[in-house]
Amino acid sequence: MSRLSLNDVAPHAYKAVSGMEIYARQNNDPQLYELVKLRASMVNGCGFCVDMHATEAQQAGESTRRLFAVSAWREATQLFTAKEQAAFALTDAVTKLGEHGVPDDVWEEAARHFDQTELGNLLMAIVTINVWNRLAIATKQDLPNV
Repeated sequence: MSRLSLNDVAPHAYKAVSGMEIYARQNNDPQLYELVKLRASMVNGCGFCVDMHATEAQQAGESTRRLFAVSAWREATQLFTAKEQAAFALTDAVTKLGEHGVPDDVWEEAARHFDQTELGNLLMAIVTINVWNRLAIATKQDLPNV
């Protein structure tokens, strides 16, 4: 059972995060966007978000094979483009942000596949899903009934 509804108790904060989501959704490739959100949610262990983004990606035409492989993308490189792999590596680095930050090699590889604007928009997508993951995990967000 969910601990609380942030939208009910802090609607302005919820609206601010929703604004980040709207921006990120409008400024990233839709297919890559869902894969990045799925990957970050897997890394964070957010069941609600894994369920949501796998479902949304599948409804948008993503194959179940690729969706399952997102969890092991480093071992399933033949299923993902170099650009997608660079996005996953950046997603992992930002999501697992340690004391040394995002490694230069990860950033540079992403910068080879994305121009500066695209890279900024990808970064916004990554940080936004991390906010949602943390909110859903902290509040024990219930999975939707299907």
